[in-house]
Amino acid sequence: MTNSLKKAPAKARKQETDDERYLLRLYVAGQTPKSLTAFANLKKICEEHLKDSYSIEVIDLLVNPTLAKDDQILALPTLVRRLPEPVKKIIGDLSNTERVLVGLDIRSF
Repeated sequence: MTNSLKKAPAKARKQETDDERYLLRLYVAGQTPKSLTAFANLKKICEEHLKDSYSIEVIDLLVNPTLAKDDQILALPTLVRRLPEPVKKIIGDLSNTERVLVGLDIRSF
């Protein structure tokens, strides 16, 4: 009996992980200095480390507070990585780049 399952070539496997998209949600409360700093820091980190493989959704809880329940948001600003799974959360203005990279599993510690 022969094994009909074949491993994908290493190049194909690498391409699958390179094409992985990050779905990020940034929960804020209006356009406070801390919220604006968090967004600017997140945008910079994504442009430098994720290239074109990310999307950012900014959710203003002053406009729609019921959305906080979906991701169990307790503090602001909070970044939620929805994809790739598992879901991860980082609270604060995202000024510690290394902590954000490790928290999003972009870089190991």
